[in-house]
Amino acid sequence: MMLLQRTSKALRVLIILAGACVPAVLHATDLKIATVAPEGSSWMKDLRAAGLQIRDRTAGRVNLKFYGGGIQGSDRKVLRKIRIGQLHGGVFTSNGLQERYPDVVIYGSPMLFDTLDEVDFVRSRLDERLTAGLEEAGFVSFGFAGGGFAYLLSNKPVRGIADLRGQKIWVPEGDPTSYAAMQSLELSPVALPITDVLTGLQTGLLNIVATPPVGAVVLQWYTKTKYITTQPLSYTIGLLAIDKNALKSVSPADQAVLREVMTKLYTHFDAQNRIDNAKAENALRANGMQFLELDPAEVPVWRASTAAAMDKLAASGGISANLLREARGYVQEYRAARPVSKAAEIAPPIVSAMR
Repeated sequence: MMLLQRTSKALRVLIILAGACVPAVLHATDLKIATVAPEGSSWMKDLRAAGLQIRDRTAGRVNLKFYGGGIQGSDRKVLRKIRIGQLHGGVFTSNGLQERYPDVVIYGSPMLFDTLDEVDFVRSRLDERLTAGLEEAGFVSFGFAGGGFAYLLSNKPVRGIADLRGQKIWVPEGDPTSYAAMQSLELSPVALPITDVLTGLQTGLLNIVATPPVGAVVLQWYTKTKYITTQPLSYTIGLLAIDKNALKSVSPADQAVLREVMTKLYTHFDAQNRIDNAKAENALRANGMQFLELDPAEVPVWRASTAAAMDKLAASGGISANLLREARGYVQEYRAARPVSKAAEIAPPIVSAMR
């Protein structure tokens, strides 16, 4: 009996010692992230490659699982799933996060910018503040990837307001900025999630959409439209946002790896998207898409109407009036310091009713 007790005690000691010799294994954290990026696209490939790099560098403690092609639903549905823990993050356009952090849509203010140089000037002053604002709202992000300027794609030529009357014009679901801009021009927008736009074009529910050239190609919207009006309507951005609560179980060291890899990826996206937009524009031309210009006489009218709509949105608390005023001020500062261009000749100072 005593021999059995001694043997049992010896076994327990051996088990303890053996355990001490095995490196501690932290619980793996799986981060489930939704995106509308189509499977097989360069965006999806780059996201998955970054996920594998993070997994390897954290010895499997952090795993990013991407659900592409919009299979998790619209931005609104993705946010709902994040709230209940079914998902932990998503790749959003700025308007997709507006309900959680309204000021993130500032770069998409209609008719705010005329050139990418203006965009760069403003972003160099506001990007960090918007990233901090997102974190205060509960999301960790890794920088913004500029998507380029949204242009009108249509089945009939659009050179002015008259060409838009009675048309079924898409605005993103849950995007009060675009909706207010359309209403300011006395148009009737149709609100749909981005995942339903192609179907809307196929069925006739929509006949005009707005997107950068690369979006038109990747999302296949160009297959259902014939014309593109090259007046910059708004500047689009995309970002990866992860719920801060989902990262509580991730060690600071592993979070640092996550931030390093994804920030580097989004810096790459930001630069690559400009190249891809130029290529997409060439592809659209080669495919027979006809490029048109907005009547120059109408540009000031559109600009004044949409600026007034943004003022109204700010007055109601839909976006920070101070931030809107500041962004406009930076645009004017840039224009004042640069030689007058053709774009500037039709771009009078952005007026605001809020003084």
